[in-house]
Amino acid sequence: MENNKNKKRGKVSDKDTYAHRLYLADFLREPVIRSVIQALKLPSGSRGLDAGCGIGSHTLMLAEAVAPAGHVTGLDISSEFLAHAREKAKKSSLSEHVFFQEGNVNKLPFDDDLFDWVWSSDCVGYPAVESLTLLKESARVVKPGGIVAILGWTSQQVLPGYPLLEARLNASSPAISPYFSGKRPELHFLRALGWFRDAGLKELNARTFVGNINAPLNDNIRNAMISLFEMVWGNAESEVTQENWEEFQRISQPESPDFILNLPDYYAFFTYSLFSGKVAK
Repeated sequence: MENNKNKKRGKVSDKDTYAHRLYLADFLREPVIRSVIQALKLPSGSRGLDAGCGIGSHTLMLAEAVAPAGHVTGLDISSEFLAHAREKAKKSSLSEHVFFQEGNVNKLPFDDDLFDWVWSSDCVGYPAVESLTLLKESARVVKPGGIVAILGWTSQQVLPGYPLLEARLNASSPAISPYFSGKRPELHFLRALGWFRDAGLKELNARTFVGNINAPLNDNIRNAMISLFEMVWGNAESEVTQENWEEFQRISQPESPDFILNLPDYYAFFTYSLFSGKVAK
């Protein structure tokens, strides 16, 4: 998801831009993420790892779930993201219950059987992350009987009234990232139960959660949706027809009189899919 490194200043700018998009996305995602965490039933007082924690939003929600005696370590390879995470934690009431560390999710810098559970969201499937490696590493650092859970954004329907246009945009390369063409079918995120089996995990479970977006939209949701349009389809111009691209611009730009988020009856949804399993006792 990162751009190639040219100048250090440009790289930091790219990371900060993406961090801001993650911040905006939280206004959409937070109710769904909280539902997912609640469904996992993490033990109160347990110690967990948020692998690929990004700007730390989920780390804090996880810490809240295992409070008051629990603790969560957030791990990410990006020092820029971790800076945002630490700043966010300082402003929360959970700062004593989280710790952020730089590291690679493919080679976790922790001893065996250290955590009660591992969580990883919107991380598996991206080029820098080997799915099976992450699961095996997660199982290694989790105590017998502990939980390994991965979560990923799996679909969206956010252009109501334009199903063909949205389908064509969704078929473009930017929209299907991280599921790049050329990958074997079994490496697609929705085949994750197979990865869990290969990693030796037991009591496997899969479940999809839906996030709903209803008009009227407040400013935070509007800004999050504008950012989502750009993040998912902003680079799709070369892969759709000119007519499709012009129609997308017409309904997705805030200055357009046909801006879709201005619809008084606007409704949309997106899905997150959770896969989990337990380390064998």
